[in-house]
Amino acid sequence: MLSQTEENYLKAIYRIGLSNAKSVNTTLIAKKLETKPSSVTDMIQKLAEKEFIHYEKYKGVSLTQKGKKIAIEIVRKHRLWEVFLVEKLNYNWDEVHEIAEQLEHIKSDSLVGKLEEFLDFPKHDPHGDPIPDENGNIAHHKKVMLSSVENNTSCIVIGVKDSSSSFLKLLDTYTININSEIMVLDKFDFDNSLNIKLSNENKLTLSEKVSSNIFVYIK
Repeated sequence: MLSQTEENYLKAIYRIGLSNAKSVNTTLIAKKLETKPSSVTDMIQKLAEKEFIHYEKYKGVSLTQKGKKIAIEIVRKHRLWEVFLVEKLNYNWDEVHEIAEQLEHIKSDSLVGKLEEFLDFPKHDPHGDPIPDENGNIAHHKKVMLSSVENNTSCIVIGVKDSSSSFLKLLDTYTININSEIMVLDKFDFDNSLNIKLSNENKLTLSEKVSSNIFVYIK
């Protein structure tokens, strides 16, 4: 049985691999887990010995099929618990990540199955990230950054790149959340900020930093 720390490493390697075209190296893992590179090296060697990862010195790390399966299971549990916390316990979407980090290590497959059924088989978590099914299949949206949307185009918010509490609280002040409808009115050449209109008719100006952290799909 894997420890929580080992599971966290597998999940980190999986998530880094999704967003990084280059190899997953110890520096990236250390940054993701906020730990020392020397600690990462020690853990990588342990995981390689257990055949959860492939590791070649100076060439980076990749998950084996066995390692990937576990990583996806952890992601699945994490996102289901986030849905539960928001929809059933009325937590805000900026409050649930750390709690789900603890709950994701529960080992009971039966509990996870009943949780998914209780939630009516959700496809996405409160931040718009897809929830893997029990077989590890993931249905990805065709998404683009809000910052890339053309003028006079309507789109729907389907996720966020930055899921930090500070960014989610900022979006709350704008009344922007998952499934919000946004009309891009204008982009300002000076700083690439966007003038937008929400479905409630409120008009806002978003900085490029904000708009480049919001995933949408074009209607």
